[in-house]
Amino acid sequence: MPETPSTTESTVDAVLILSFGGPERPEDVMDFLRNVTRGRDVPDERLAEVAEQYALFGGRSPINDQCRDLAAALVERLAATGHDLPVYFGARNWHPFVTDTVRRMTDDGVRHAAVFVTSAFGSYSGCRQYREDLARARDEVGAGAPELTKLRLFYNHPGFIDPLVDNLAAGLERLSSLRNVQVLFSAHSIPVSMAAGCDYEDQLAEAAELVLDRLEAAGHDRPEHDIVYQSRSGPPQVPWLEPDINDHLTALAGADDAPDGVVVVPLGFTSDHMEVLFDLDTQAAQTAAELGLAFERVPSVGLDPRYVDMIVGLVDEIAAGVTPVAIGSHGPWPFVCPDGHCAPPQRLARPPA
Repeated sequence: MPETPSTTESTVDAVLILSFGGPERPEDVMDFLRNVTRGRDVPDERLAEVAEQYALFGGRSPINDQCRDLAAALVERLAATGHDLPVYFGARNWHPFVTDTVRRMTDDGVRHAAVFVTSAFGSYSGCRQYREDLARARDEVGAGAPELTKLRLFYNHPGFIDPLVDNLAAGLERLSSLRNVQVLFSAHSIPVSMAAGCDYEDQLAEAAELVLDRLEAAGHDRPEHDIVYQSRSGPPQVPWLEPDINDHLTALAGADDAPDGVVVVPLGFTSDHMEVLFDLDTQAAQTAAELGLAFERVPSVGLDPRYVDMIVGLVDEIAAGVTPVAIGSHGPWPFVCPDGHCAPPQRLARPPA
């Protein structure tokens, strides 16, 4: 898998959208969850509890449909900007598995694809593991498999930040009658040992500040804010990033200067999939209601045209040598991640029998 961008547009002849994946039928939920937790010794009894969350939404995750919609929007935008590139979709944990998609690309004659991973931030599960997925897919497909070049992280790209600015402004307006509103930027929690091997926390903090900076520059008051986490899993003895959003809502409600409401920005997610619909819109919203806090969850970037244009720009960075775009003081994330970046988390030793 190449680690340096090409400079001739003709060398990129397709785009692959790579995501986490999700089940699309109730009968697939348990097998999907087994794929997600493979190698972690998670009992089916625990998976069945998680499966109940999917049952609330008809046993179907929206993430695959959202990726297909993104692919369709990207095809349209690529064509409008003079790019004759097909767009494929592959997933880590469910159909269409990335290996199957790479096999299809091979059969279609694709030689070099730019790979857009739907994860803006760097961590093992959000960056390096996807690179491993791509390498494994190429190995399994074998001779003739296309080169697969992962596009860089985009947490500080204006095409990602600006839609969130507008969404936050609209959310604050909907709670404008309240005296005191707190903004919570939410992201998927990861093990502390995983966070130690990447810049995940720093990138989240930077992205949140960029959203607030641009909100303020647009003439809005700068709200108080916190970064919170959600969706943790795994054994309780393994520390994960905190505070959990539900715990933080409880702490806010009990403070002397408790807010009247919260506006939640799903900063760590690019579409409103299960972890947004359940962990935020269901669990966190219920917690807020029980605490007497108004709760407003703003949309993720989804199919915002600026976000789709960002993907086109990322492709052009490797296909046509276009100068990378970023906002803030740190500049664009390097195309090649630093050595040792996004290291896997440490696994706890299994207790003796």
